[in-house]
Amino acid sequence: MSFGTAHVSYPNCDRTVCCDCLSSVLQGLSGPRVQLLATRPLSLSVGLCGPEAPPARADATFKVTMVPGDGVGPELMTAVKDVFKAGDVPVEFEEFHLSEVQNMASEEKLEQVLTSMKTNKMCICTCIFSFFLLLTLPCPFPRRKLDLFANVVHVNSLPGYSTRHNNLDLVIIREQTEGEYSSLEHESVTGVIECLKIITRVKSRRIAKFAFDYATKKGRSKVTAVHKANIMKLGDGLFLQCCAEVAQLYPKIKYETIIIDNCCMQLVQNPYQFDVLVMPNLYGNIIDNLAAGLVGGAGVVPGESYSAEYAVFETGARHPFAQAVGRNIANPTAMLLSAANMLRHLNLEYHSQMVSDAVKKVIKQGKVRTGDLGGYASSDEFTRAVIANLAV
Repeated sequence: MSFGTAHVSYPNCDRTVCCDCLSSVLQGLSGPRVQLLATRPLSLSVGLCGPEAPPARADATFKVTMVPGDGVGPELMTAVKDVFKAGDVPVEFEEFHLSEVQNMASEEKLEQVLTSMKTNKMCICTCIFSFFLLLTLPCPFPRRKLDLFANVVHVNSLPGYSTRHNNLDLVIIREQTEGEYSSLEHESVTGVIECLKIITRVKSRRIAKFAFDYATKKGRSKVTAVHKANIMKLGDGLFLQCCAEVAQLYPKIKYETIIIDNCCMQLVQNPYQFDVLVMPNLYGNIIDNLAAGLVGGAGVVPGESYSAEYAVFETGARHPFAQAVGRNIANPTAMLLSAANMLRHLNLEYHSQMVSDAVKKVIKQGKVRTGDLGGYASSDEFTRAVIANLAV
């Protein structure tokens, strides 16, 4: 079989590939696998050797479940959709509105959302505060149903925006399917409420392994387990024991422990000492918000939640910011950066980089900033500035 006479030149390389030469070499070799290779069509991609070549664009369109949620969530999602449209991002949203204000919170609606998420394997959402959901369903209902056990918040200083602590780069990993948010409460006698905190060996080891795997994959050097085992000796003691057991499997990663109250103080005084922090549910909720405040607030920190099958992208600090509804003042940064992380998870590296670079460029320029960052721009003005900086 002949591949035809064709020469393919590669940018940034000093060589030209001749398909006839490759064919001759392969045909001259022996062995069934080599002969099979020689009879297959040859496909050569231009630019394989070019380190400066841009990431490839996707040929397919991805479906993603979108849940705008409550508060300013719908406004933030509008910003995401506008930026994606301007950047020609190959994502199609299946949008579901869950809001008690609009009388859209029901168990049937939740099941529709879950069905969509199970089909698409991917979701982007904001915070949902619903009195109906609080009364009738466990609060972390979607997370429990999809087993979204790991919440990851990457706290990273934004270039060009100065805070008390600059150049921060730490990761908070939180177990979010048990702990204090197990929704197991009852009134034992009149006026006495018992709220159960559930800690299991299986889930503690799972989140610990996730944290160490994350540190290994991302080139991190230290994992710190946050606890209150000095008081809750059995519950947090079990969590701490599981983390220590898993740490022994990762000798190249330094392992430390710290009590939650001391951790809060150390984060404010010297956050640079931390790299990856892993903790149970409630502590993670507190630390997420505290750390977000170190780099600019809830409006600038993205977050994501993972299970073995699904991924949900959201803001790192879960605030509906209800007092800003309809005022066009919410900061879309966190939601846009979370959307960029979602694109990276979909292997849409080109579009992910394009969106995140545009957001960071607008903030670094300092001309268009929302009120939470000391500026006077509206949400729409910030979104338009991001669109103007897209390298389409």
